[in-house]
Amino acid sequence: MAARWAWGFAAAGGGAGKRSKFLRQVSHYLIRYATWIPPLIWFNAYVAEITLIRGPSMYPFLNPHYNESLRKDLCLVWKLYAQEGLRRGMIVTFRNPYDPNRITVKRIIGLPGDVVKTKPPYPYEYAVVPEGHVWVEGDGDKSQDSNHYGPISARLITGRVTHILSPWERAGRIKWWEHPLRTGVHRAA
Repeated sequence: MAARWAWGFAAAGGGAGKRSKFLRQVSHYLIRYATWIPPLIWFNAYVAEITLIRGPSMYPFLNPHYNESLRKDLCLVWKLYAQEGLRRGMIVTFRNPYDPNRITVKRIIGLPGDVVKTKPPYPYEYAVVPEGHVWVEGDGDKSQDSNHYGPISARLITGRVTHILSPWERAGRIKWWEHPLRTGVHRAA
C-alpha cells in the first residue's frame, strides 16, 4: 500500500513538473511574440499596410479581372506623410466623406486652385478645387467619387497606393505618373 501511495505521489509530482515546464514555455513564447504586437499595430496604423482592393472603381488600372474572376489586387499602402506632396495622378486611400469608417481608393485628378470639368451627378458643369482639398475620381465608370460628394479635404487622405503585391504577373511599383490624366482639368498657375 505504501509503495502504491509513493508511486501515485511521484506520478503527481511528475505531472506538476510537466505542467510547469509547459507554462514556462507558453509564457516564454507569449513574451517573445506578444511584444511584437504593439509595434506591428503602430506600423500598420501610421507607416504602411497591405490592403486588398475591392470593387470596380479603379478598373482597369486596379482589379483588371474584376468581372472575369474573383481575383483582387493586393497592394501596399504607404501612410507615412500621406497628405504631403500630393500630385495629379497619384492613387490615394481616404476616409469616405459619406461613411468615415470606410476607406476608399481613388486617383487624384485636381489639386487646390484647379478647375475641373465635372461629370454627372455633380450639379455644376465646373468645380474649383478649394485650398486644402483635392478632386478624386475612380478610373472606372462605376465609381462614387468627387462627382458625387465634391472635392475632399486633403486631411481625409490616409495613404498612397505605391505597389501591387499580387497577382504576381502585375507585381511591382505603381507608376502613377505614366497614367494619362483625363482631359477637362485646368491647372492652377
